[in-house]
Amino acid sequence: MAEPTGAERDAGPESGLESESGPARDAEAVSKFVESFAAQLVEAGMQRMPARVFAALLSSDSGTMTSVELGEQLRISPAAVSGAVRYLAQQHMVAREREPGSRRERYRVHSNQWYEALTSRDAVIKRWEYALREGVDSLGGDTPAGRRLAETLAFFEFVDDEIARMMDRWRVQREERFGGG
Repeated sequence: MAEPTGAERDAGPESGLESESGPARDAEAVSKFVESFAAQLVEAGMQRMPARVFAALLSSDSGTMTSVELGEQLRISPAAVSGAVRYLAQQHMVAREREPGSRRERYRVHSNQWYEALTSRDAVIKRWEYALREGVDSLGGDTPAGRRLAETLAFFEFVDDEIARMMDRWRVQREERFGGG
């Protein structure tokens, strides 16, 4: 008997096969979702290929796929998968994992990917705040440019504080709705 393909092992929505969690989903409907959601991510500013790869991983039952599986499902080259995964990993939206006993990598969407992605922005906001403070000091807080920078700094300080509070509320709500995972 032939070894099952990655898609058959995963039996996720992309396979069109029966999955461990129940009947198979319509592969065409899943493909339409992936492309539609990816288009929304692109509209929000994400690059097209990472958006497609992320949507494919997100819609996979296991939340993991290999480069080959992603390439087959999305009809893209291994280089396109690699570039997209590199971008998504930098954004803390996916993780690379080695398949046990293999040199092959699997890519896993974080179960709390939005939380991870948003909280990773904290370091960026802190750097912007630091640069803006330096700008206010350099330009003088009483100049028009200095006041404009001070207002921008105040905005980012506000956003930083609000995001921290929102993430605290989300952790509580997530625990209540979905448990500890």
